[in-house]
Amino acid sequence: MAPHWLEVTTLSQRPDRVPLAGQLEDPAVAPFLYQDPVSAALFLDLVGRHPEYTLLAVERKTGRPAAMVCTLPFTETGGPPPGGYDAVLLSAAADTLAGRKGASVSALFATVRTDLRGRGVSALMVDAARRNAAGLGHTELLAPVRPTHKHEHVGMSMAEYVAWRRPDGTAADPWIRVHERAGGRFVAVAPHSMTITAGLAGWREWTGLPFDTAGPVVVPGGAVPVLCDPDRDVATYVEPNAWFAHDLRGL
Repeated sequence: MAPHWLEVTTLSQRPDRVPLAGQLEDPAVAPFLYQDPVSAALFLDLVGRHPEYTLLAVERKTGRPAAMVCTLPFTETGGPPPGGYDAVLLSAAADTLAGRKGASVSALFATVRTDLRGRGVSALMVDAARRNAAGLGHTELLAPVRPTHKHEHVGMSMAEYVAWRRPDGTAADPWIRVHERAGGRFVAVAPHSMTITAGLAGWREWTGLPFDTAGPVVVPGGAVPVLCDPDRDVATYVEPNAWFAHDLRGL
């Protein structure tokens, strides 16, 4: 249940609040992460087609947007796809072209306004997404989780990072902790959840780094290094995510 100072609705319930969703940009997200071609081509259109799957929290007193979670229905075949985030978008797009609605649902994007972090809003939004998906007839919510601090530990594999625990036994990463406390369980690594390939001029602009040496380049905000190929004037970032599954039965 939302605290008294927040109201959480879907965009289908409050279509007048769609413009507010665009105000929730995360300044901590590295600029290059917005260059995923699959996301750029599909995300906004698909979210717009399924407003009942996007939840927006608004401060009752000020009317300011506080947090948002975007989920999407998609067709799952043989378990969570290795392609993670991009694969869900491509599946949802194929469903749209075929005139069908996928039977599975995945959380794809979540953000909390910077000044409200650390107040339990993330947990509130995950719970709201779970309950909303259950209300829409789904029995499981999947999420290709992008851990908050993985970029500070680029040398660890995603599986190692997910398994990393604090002394109290809870996950070292706060976003993983939110999912686990909500009932989510780690089921698989999505090894190529997001792929970004671009010319070196673009990478230099986005990161401020020279990109003049062949091989892996650690970049600010990257969960793994970017692979640089100066001879071909190209570099590629392939981001892994961690698939978490939430059982919605009983909600």
